[in-house]
Amino acid sequence: MIFKLFGAPALGKALLEGGKGTAGAAASSHTLKNFYSSIWDPSQGQPHFVALGYVDGQVFVHYDSSTRREQPRVSWIKKVEKEDPQYWDTQTQILRYNEDSFRQSLENLRLRYNQSEGLHTLQWMVGCELQVDQSKKGSWQFGYDGRTFLTFDKERLTWVAPDPQAQITQRKWDADPGYNQRRKAYLEEECIEWLEKYLSYGKETLLRTEPPEVTMSSKTEMEDGMETHVCRLDGFYPREIEASWTRDGEVWLQDTLCGSVAPNADGTFHAWLSIRIDPKERGRYRCHVEHDGLPKSLDVALKELNLGLISGCIVAGLVSVFAIVGILAYIYIPKRRQDDHNATPSELSSLQVISKLEQGPEASSVESEEGSSSSSQARVDTPSIRREERRRDRPFSELGPTLRRSPSDPSSMLEPGWILGLALQMPHFMQSPKNAETLD
Repeated sequence: MIFKLFGAPALGKALLEGGKGTAGAAASSHTLKNFYSSIWDPSQGQPHFVALGYVDGQVFVHYDSSTRREQPRVSWIKKVEKEDPQYWDTQTQILRYNEDSFRQSLENLRLRYNQSEGLHTLQWMVGCELQVDQSKKGSWQFGYDGRTFLTFDKERLTWVAPDPQAQITQRKWDADPGYNQRRKAYLEEECIEWLEKYLSYGKETLLRTEPPEVTMSSKTEMEDGMETHVCRLDGFYPREIEASWTRDGEVWLQDTLCGSVAPNADGTFHAWLSIRIDPKERGRYRCHVEHDGLPKSLDVALKELNLGLISGCIVAGLVSVFAIVGILAYIYIPKRRQDDHNATPSELSSLQVISKLEQGPEASSVESEEGSSSSSQARVDTPSIRREERRRDRPFSELGPTLRRSPSDPSSMLEPGWILGLALQMPHFMQSPKNAETLD
């Protein structure tokens, strides 16, 4: 199976002219995203508010209602202080204002939906993406209690509301064409300018390239003799990578699977793809990999299974079974011959179990082989494969119930937005206007 994430975008002209360290960015898309979330549990008092800023999936700023201050999460963002010494104070004041607005909006929504004072969440995602062909994408979306509340359609300059309660806000916002036009302008212009600025600050980290380490593993299916091969890609950056199975040099999709690209703790990424084949045709298949960190594409051949090692493992297992049976027989059989005449019914039952072991290792051998097959299967259904099934667009998982996002839903920071008639100011790094509007 072939998979390709995010395409291969380039930076804008200004950043490409920025000097050393930017050339590698020409084959990668870049995103600026911001996530706001407020979680209200009446038993905990006031709602807990969190704001996170991401560049290319890396958290670079953080604010929450515990610290009540905007804080850097990476060293490169501190370069902004040279241009704006008041950056962090300005950010903090705006986010405190937004925290209060979210608190009131949660109460308004609870009343609008006629809900009790239970656990409720309000989320806001906004951001932009710059692609290799210079096209620009942007999204602006609100969610309530894990469901989409409002989504901005920047092409039609309107808000999409999935239910009657959300349509109340939609009608208010759509009544002001200038308001929606400003939202579009921010997503396509100002947000992109800030994305390029952040990439220039963090180019040593964000624009680096690290090639994938490619490893192969395999196993044989006991029932039909077919082989399953897994191609693992680990430690690569940036995230964009192309990988596929080929047969005789052509992309091959039959009997293939692949997992999504997932992050590692060190900021790199990993992925996998698998294929099931007839071992007689093993030499025809390759794992084909393309990545910015590679000087040229890789075509990794499938490994031939080490039948000698497999046979040795089976023999070792059988020897272990015979040894265990022999030890049990040596320990218990003499005692049974002495004590059978006065054994209690429960003791006789135990002795009968032991006597079954004397009948030979055949049953145990079969069970051992079945266990070996099961273990082998587990190695192909690897922990990383199972992790891939659990990892899906995780930024909101840090903030509570998630909004469902399409692949074209990058999110970040922008100028004031309004939830339920309450003004929300965007952080200074979004270049928000000084005066916030209010809708009745």
